[in-house]
Amino acid sequence: MDLGCKVLICVSLAVINYGTAVEIQASPNTVTILPCNVTFPDLIKGTIKESLIQASWVKNNSEIASFGDSVSQINEDFSWDVANFVKGDFSLTIIKDSLGLQGVYECTVIYNSTQLHFDNVTFSIVASPTLNIPQQWVALERESQLKCSVFGYYPPPIYLSWTKNGQDLQPLHQIEGEQTADGYFRADRNLTIWPSSDDQNATFGCKVLHSGVEQQLEFQLNVTFIPKVKLSAVPSASSKYPLTIYCDIESFYPEDVSVSWLQNGTALPEHPTTDQNPDGTYTTRRFYTLSPAQRQQGGEVGCAVDQPGVLQATRASENLEKLDPRDDTPVLTKSAKASVALMVISLVLVFLLCFGFSWRRRDEKKKSLSISGIILPPRVIVGQKGRVTISIEGRRVDRVLTAWFLNDTPIFDTTIAASEKGPLLPSRVEMGYYKLHTQGPLHSTKSGTQQLISALTFIPQISIHKGAVFKCQVSYVGKDKIVEERVSEKFTILSTPDVSEIQLAETPNDPDVISLTVRASHFHPDVITFRWFCQGGELSPVASQASSSPRPNSEGFFSAYSQCKLPRSELEKGSTKVWVSVHHIALKQPVTRETRGFIKRPCVSEIITTMNTDQSVTLGCEITDFYPPNVSVVWLKMREGLQDDREEELVTGGELFGPLQTQPHLYKATATLRRPPSLDKQQREAGIICRVEHCSLPEPIERLCRNVEPAGPYIPPSISVCWSSEGVGVFSLLLKGGHPKAKLVWAAGGATLLPLVSSETEDIGDNGQRELKSVCALERSTGPLRLPEKERRRNGHAIKTKAAVTDPHTEGIQYIDEKVDGENNNITQEEDTKSDLDEDSDNDEQDPGALHINKVSLSYSNPRESERARLRVCVEVSHPALKLPVYRSWTEPNEEMSSSM
Repeated sequence: MDLGCKVLICVSLAVINYGTAVEIQASPNTVTILPCNVTFPDLIKGTIKESLIQASWVKNNSEIASFGDSVSQINEDFSWDVANFVKGDFSLTIIKDSLGLQGVYECTVIYNSTQLHFDNVTFSIVASPTLNIPQQWVALERESQLKCSVFGYYPPPIYLSWTKNGQDLQPLHQIEGEQTADGYFRADRNLTIWPSSDDQNATFGCKVLHSGVEQQLEFQLNVTFIPKVKLSAVPSASSKYPLTIYCDIESFYPEDVSVSWLQNGTALPEHPTTDQNPDGTYTTRRFYTLSPAQRQQGGEVGCAVDQPGVLQATRASENLEKLDPRDDTPVLTKSAKASVALMVISLVLVFLLCFGFSWRRRDEKKKSLSISGIILPPRVIVGQKGRVTISIEGRRVDRVLTAWFLNDTPIFDTTIAASEKGPLLPSRVEMGYYKLHTQGPLHSTKSGTQQLISALTFIPQISIHKGAVFKCQVSYVGKDKIVEERVSEKFTILSTPDVSEIQLAETPNDPDVISLTVRASHFHPDVITFRWFCQGGELSPVASQASSSPRPNSEGFFSAYSQCKLPRSELEKGSTKVWVSVHHIALKQPVTRETRGFIKRPCVSEIITTMNTDQSVTLGCEITDFYPPNVSVVWLKMREGLQDDREEELVTGGELFGPLQTQPHLYKATATLRRPPSLDKQQREAGIICRVEHCSLPEPIERLCRNVEPAGPYIPPSISVCWSSEGVGVFSLLLKGGHPKAKLVWAAGGATLLPLVSSETEDIGDNGQRELKSVCALERSTGPLRLPEKERRRNGHAIKTKAAVTDPHTEGIQYIDEKVDGENNNITQEEDTKSDLDEDSDNDEQDPGALHINKVSLSYSNPRESERARLRVCVEVSHPALKLPVYRSWTEPNEEMSSSM
């Protein structure tokens, strides 16, 4: 009957549960649980032991997580709860979902050497796309292209189409897209239109269908009305005087246009004014006064109108000789001379009459003041000192006071705590930098009058002075009444752009086309023009932020870029010259940048560490696929190895092998650094940085490697041992210092050795060094020699770890003993087995952290003799800093053998 029960138990444990295949989809950067649930047989419920459980997760024949002999190992990208294993829950948690973790995961559960469960889960990533419409400006009745960019989606394909006012303009089109460096996909869809005036208020949209989910991005189309441009000049009698020319710009939209004046290709500044027409368009007339020298220079003059959404400016030009015909000096006729004489006589009579009426008011005029308007500087540049002045003339200017205002806010001298000497000063107070000047009274050219000049020096700031006006109030000392107030015109604050070099890069979807990009930053106002040229003519840019009114940054400055494209074959010839000229009102001359040749960004690998035979370390970094071949590499050491501390120290001794040409116009190089062995803690923990600089990189590429110098630990010369009264020996070895962590393997036996189960704990000693303590407990016997597998653990002991590991010499070490021999002689074999299982289960519940006791069987050295073999205990210490493993051993003395017989 007992035998039949045992057969039934074996059959029930041999049943394998095959779970249904599960498919799980998740979004990137989320947490996902892969389920694996097991139902244990009823016969073992309540007596499940963790030590008999074996579980594993495998993906593509690669082990992700495993559990056995109460030891758990798991990949850093995953986690599971070992405490739930006895409940049948072996689920695996993906900490952060990513494309690299996709695949089929297999879960296997074994209990007491019998497979109970096998399951598989298919995990995949679904990333929704992001839509962007970069260009929303088009020109009226001109061919224009709208581009819809979709990126960040996975898996492909997607379906794209365009809509207008909710109606489809084209059917959905399937696009696979191209894969980016992060593993996701991107795609573009263009729409070619000829905009009409009806499209001004129309709503266009880009519609995307991905994985059954529809998204749509809608926007209002901005239509630009091309103006009519006509250039004229104000007649002038002589070429010795300035000439005023003006440009009529009619029927354009929107109001914001950029008008630049040109003479022989050189830009000239101007001040804009606009008027709105009844049909909603705008009209403006722009004037520019040529100096006598510019007038004498002659040639062709013209004006160019830039508008958002229009790639080429609208221009009008005329020859200066046609606008300004130079006639000979006119000769007065006799009748004209008579008219002039009569006019002179009339003026003299009028003057005498006015002088007679004003004689009585002579005293009042003595008290009157003549006040000029506020004179602004010709150019107000950000960061450069500017001065506004006002002139006051009269007989009592010594009693005149002036008060200055910015809009309606009084201005005070802020230079008391600052010096005006030297370079320009930053703002000291909220109002900015101001210095007040008063000069006078000075003798005027008029008899009996004096002159007073009041001036204000300031440093322009966009946040303070944009759109502002200066006011000056004039009054007498001791009187509150304001005699006069003058208000300046609004002035435009200028800031010259910082123009980058031309950056060349491959086009992602077409490596045979090279994009050339130039960027301008820190300029004001926002109107800026980029003009591209190549040998033989002017190029048309394919993308320009300058035509779409760039937004200001937090300081009020603007940034813009322009880009054009050329075939790679043209640039690789080396003789093709491309340049761009940047025009801005703050520039006296356009800024020009020329190409420096074909450029390709380098790819930099992570730092690879190699251990040398002399205990030194070689660090290596691969730099590939770059052009031109000029590349520089420096090695730096981070101070004290702190993660957030960017203070660095230059490390010498680095070498660069290369550059070596791999393909036409492609090179590679290898940077190495040899580091000698060191036991210094700070040097071990300091991070090493490989910094790569190349002309294609706006910022250097850096790769960081930490803990690159392994150091061997201190190993005691012998093993410590402590025997309890019950015959259990606790062996221990304490390692101090070293990096990284050493690996220890224990073995024991007589003539031959078998591996043992040990326990290791880490701590920090009083001197700050790492301390690794390894403890192994064993009991000797004279039974047959065998491996300490699971059955050995069932029949073994568990000694309490807290005292044994911390201090193996502690007296009275407590441990969990087996049953006394002969205690259960009168029970059946089945009850004996069940009692052993219950006892082990109770012991585990009483002390989960108990140290395992290994049983070592020692056979007799000669069957005819009663002397057994001597017990030997050995430990192997392995570490990267050691050429060969280090061994420590303990051999049982002869007197102990005698006493134990």
